[in-house]
Amino acid sequence: MLKIALLIFAIGAVGGLALAASVLRGRIAPWALSAAHAALGASGIVLLLFVVLQGAAPGRVVAALALFVVAALGGFYLASLHWRGAIAPKAIVFVHAGVAVTGFLTLLSAVLGL
Repeated sequence: MLKIALLIFAIGAVGGLALAASVLRGRIAPWALSAAHAALGASGIVLLLFVVLQGAAPGRVVAALALFVVAALGGFYLASLHWRGAIAPKAIVFVHAGVAVTGFLTLLSAVLGL
């Protein structure tokens, strides 16, 4: 299940790059892309939550889950700006991405056993 979550987050990250590119160009990204990015992130979080709730998750998986939840909170804020038709501040986009990438790398290290 961890490998599936990792794949889901990787696909979501591609969408996140496209969203960030729109913000960096001063444009509002397409809603469909934003919704797909959010749905992938939420799906990955749910999968990680199932693993953690089973009780056998390594500490790095728990840490990755926590990081993804923090990234999701930032994503909710960014989505609220998107909903209002405002272009997100670049700093918030970078923080959101940085936390998500840290979560991804933490999960990757757990999956690969590093």
